[in-house]
Amino acid sequence: MRKIVVSEFVSLDGVMENPQWTVQFRSEETKQFKFNELKASDALLLGRETYVNFAAAWPNMIEQEGEYGQMMNGYPKHVISTSLEKVEWNNSSLIKGNIMEEISKLKQQPGKDILVFGSCSLVQTLMQNDLIDEFRLMVFPVVLGNGKRLFGEGVDKKVLKLAETKTFGSGVVILTYHPE
Repeated sequence: MRKIVVSEFVSLDGVMENPQWTVQFRSEETKQFKFNELKASDALLLGRETYVNFAAAWPNMIEQEGEYGQMMNGYPKHVISTSLEKVEWNNSSLIKGNIMEEISKLKQQPGKDILVFGSCSLVQTLMQNDLIDEFRLMVFPVVLGNGKRLFGEGVDKKVLKLAETKTFGSGVVILTYHPE
């Protein structure tokens, strides 16, 4: 069975929104980690807002981002939205019906991991429905004070088991958790 892997950039105070604040911490280590993570997957699961932002940016970044850009543009992208009427980015499909049923079907298909980037509301819905198999939190050494939080208001208590940690020279820490 495929795994749903939530991979997020978060600040020390849990903010994940608009991660332009991560740029100053980019390094070869973080770039290689994200490359290996994407290579271990073969599909993306995205919420509407993240999809719209990615669809506007990634088709123009293939040459600049090399193999990573090719994977981002080539992988199947499953978009969860009740408001979008169509999705036009290469290999994108829209999921509007019974979201939990459709995601469960995706997990049953053969393949590698399904990555979720950004998509805060979607991640919170997936958490509430116990559909996340792994959390990979790339924690940046910055406190933002405000913004959308990954584990914000309305998220039910979840106990997670720490599976792995990595620390990069830039001060970025990768925390990998599995639901208990």
